[in-house]
Amino acid sequence: MKTILSVSLTLLSILFVSILSTAQSNEKLAKASQNPVTNFLNFPFQNNTNYGVGPYSRNQNVLNIQPVIPIPLGSKINMINRIILPIITQPSSTEDMSSTGTGDLLYTAWLSPAKAGKVIWGLGPVLQLPTSSGSEFGSGEFGIGPSVVLLTMLNKWVAGAVINNIRTFGEASTNKFFINYFINYNMSNGLYLVSAPIVTANWNAEENQKWLVPFGGGIGKVVKLGGKLPVSIQFQTFYNVIKPDALGDWQTRFQLHFMFPTKSMKEKMKAAN
Repeated sequence: MKTILSVSLTLLSILFVSILSTAQSNEKLAKASQNPVTNFLNFPFQNNTNYGVGPYSRNQNVLNIQPVIPIPLGSKINMINRIILPIITQPSSTEDMSSTGTGDLLYTAWLSPAKAGKVIWGLGPVLQLPTSSGSEFGSGEFGIGPSVVLLTMLNKWVAGAVINNIRTFGEASTNKFFINYFINYNMSNGLYLVSAPIVTANWNAEENQKWLVPFGGGIGKVVKLGGKLPVSIQFQTFYNVIKPDALGDWQTRFQLHFMFPTKSMKEKMKAAN
């Protein structure tokens, strides 16, 4: 009887340690997924739906395919390469027609310290490449501008912002500002609360049509597909506090964020557990 009890307690202890280790691992992965300049390959698919667009109040859908590829430049600096390719479904000016195509591709190259401090940062250029399949999907012009990432991680909190401004060269000659600020509160086992609206400004628009300022948030969780591949699943809802006349009041975002931790990252997480 004592032997059975001893074996049972041992098995329960192993199970508890395993569950605790998995929970801690998921929490670390969640925080890593919230860092735009994290040092491992990750592949988010971000689907944004804008409601009440155009004269017939229809829906616009923008699927952003945005791989992030870090490249070490020696032992102290990483170059974080981010690509965003939008796939846009745009309602037309008629009541029941829409069209789907690619928008202009954005490429950002941030230089960021390999060893994170209290304030994590990245700085570099952002390029717009003319990949749009029609004028309704983008300007179709080459553009360039500065981009910066700033964030901090404090206990369960991850907060910061990605900021850029892109000016294009051509007939359209657009000039647009972008800030994606984010506030995450991480709970147990990879579950987290998130607010990450994307605020934009079109400097060439009329004064009362320049800004889109959404406010809102949602929830996310890190799971492991097949027990191995980490994926952060996230859903958010936003109300457009300030907006151009052509846009509606609401937008939603659904995101699947696939993560591929490097060997060194896995070793650090294993050591921390």
